[in-house]
Amino acid sequence: MSVSVVLFTCDLRLHDHPPLRAALRAADSVVPLFVYDRDMRRAGFAAPNRRAFLADCLTALDAGLRDRGGRLVVRDGDVVEEVCAVVAEADATEVHVAADVSAYAQRRERRLRRALGSRGCALHVHDDVAAALAPGAVAPVGKDHFAVFTPYFRRWSAERQRDVIGAPRSVRVPKGVGSGEVTRRDGVSGVSPGLAAGGEDEARRLLTAWRRGGLVAYADRHDDLAGDATSRLSPHLHFGTLSPVEVVARAREAGGPGAEAFVRQMAWRDFNRQVLAARPDASRDDYRPRHDRWRSRRSAREEVEAWKEGRTGYPVVDAAMRQLLHEGWMHNRGRLLTASFLTKTLYVDWRVGARHFLDLLVDGDVANNQLNWQWVAGTGTDTRPNRVLNPVAQGRRYDPEGAYVRRWVPELAGVEGRSVHEPWKLQGEERAACGDYPEPLVDLADGLARFRKARGKV
Repeated sequence: MSVSVVLFTCDLRLHDHPPLRAALRAADSVVPLFVYDRDMRRAGFAAPNRRAFLADCLTALDAGLRDRGGRLVVRDGDVVEEVCAVVAEADATEVHVAADVSAYAQRRERRLRRALGSRGCALHVHDDVAAALAPGAVAPVGKDHFAVFTPYFRRWSAERQRDVIGAPRSVRVPKGVGSGEVTRRDGVSGVSPGLAAGGEDEARRLLTAWRRGGLVAYADRHDDLAGDATSRLSPHLHFGTLSPVEVVARAREAGGPGAEAFVRQMAWRDFNRQVLAARPDASRDDYRPRHDRWRSRRSAREEVEAWKEGRTGYPVVDAAMRQLLHEGWMHNRGRLLTASFLTKTLYVDWRVGARHFLDLLVDGDVANNQLNWQWVAGTGTDTRPNRVLNPVAQGRRYDPEGAYVRRWVPELAGVEGRSVHEPWKLQGEERAACGDYPEPLVDLADGLARFRKARGKV
C-alpha cells in the first residue's frame, strides 16, 4: 500500500487544498501532518493570540478529517526531523507541501528537500496556497517582482485563477503513525479577551455571512472605524482556514463596486507576498532605505510604551491600540493611523511597531505586517514615502461622531460629537469629565517638523 504525507503549515483547511488533493491522488493512504514548530517558538513567533487561534484551527481540521475517516497527526519539534520520522514510520514515498514566501520557509523547504532526498522520498512543493495568485506568476520584463502595486494589480486582474477544488469525501490514514495531542485554546495563557474563534467551519460561516451582507457596501464603508464594516477574514486567510482563491472567486460572483474594492484588497496581500518572496530580507531591512536616523529606543522608550498602551493623548490612535490589546485584531484604517503616528510623528523605527503588532495580531503575517509597516514608514513600496497621517483629521474623517473612540477609550465616553478628537481643547466640566486621559505626547506640528528635518526635507 502506497503512502503520501501532506504537511500542513498555514493552510489549515480541507476545502480547496491542492497539496492534499495531490497526495490523495498519488497514494492509497495519506498522513495529514502538522508540526508544532520548535524553531518558530524560539524566534518568538508563537504569540499567545495566534497559538489560541491555531488551537481552534487544528481542532477543527482534526474533526473534519475524522468526519472523513481520517485524523490529524500532530508532532512537536523540528519540522524537518519530524517529517522524516513520520515518513519512516509510514514508509511514505512522497511528501506534499505548499510553498511559502518567508526566508524561514524557504530555508525549511531547502532542508526538507535535502533530508527527504537522502531517504529516497520525493518532495512536491505546490504553489503558494495562501495567495490567490502565486508569487512570481507575473513579473515585469527583466525583473523578478513588481515594486509598485498599480501595474501589479493590472496584471493580477488579467490572470485566470485556477478552479476551486472541493473538499475530499474521504481520507484514509495508515495505522501505526504516532501523534501528539492537539493543544486546546483554554491551555494557552495571555490571550486577548476578545479574540475571535478560529477553524474552517467558522471561517466558512463568516465568508458566507460577509458575501450576503457587508460585501455590497464595502467600497463605501471599509474605512468606517465605528461601523466595523470590514470582512474580519484576515485571521482565517493567515491561517489558511479559507482559500484566497475561493474568497476572490466568490466575491467576483457577487459582483458590484463592493466586490471590486474587496478583490483589490485581496490583491494587496498577494502583492506583498510576491515582494517578500523576491526580497526575503525585507522582513527586517528597509526595502528602500531613506537613511533614517530613528530615535533611539532609550530616548523614545516612554513614548513607545504610551503608544503600546493606548495613552498617546490622540484618541483615535489610542482607540485602535486598545482594540488591538482587547481583540488581537485592529481595523485596517487604525493600523495605518497607529503606524504613521509611531514612525512619523514619534519618529520611531518601524521594526519596533512591527514587532509589537506581531506580538498581538492574530493575523500577524510576516509579508503583510512587515511590508505594510514599511509602506507607512516610507521605506517600502509607497510612492509617497513622506506622507504623514494627521490623527485628528483622520479621526474626524473616519470616525466623525467619535463612536469608535468612545467605544475603546472609556475616559472620553461622556464627550459629545467631534470634539472627542481634541479633548485637550475642552474646558471646565467637559475637560474634567475626561478623567485621567493624558495630554498629547507631542504636538503634531513639532512631530512633523522633526520628521521632515530627519528625512532631509527642510
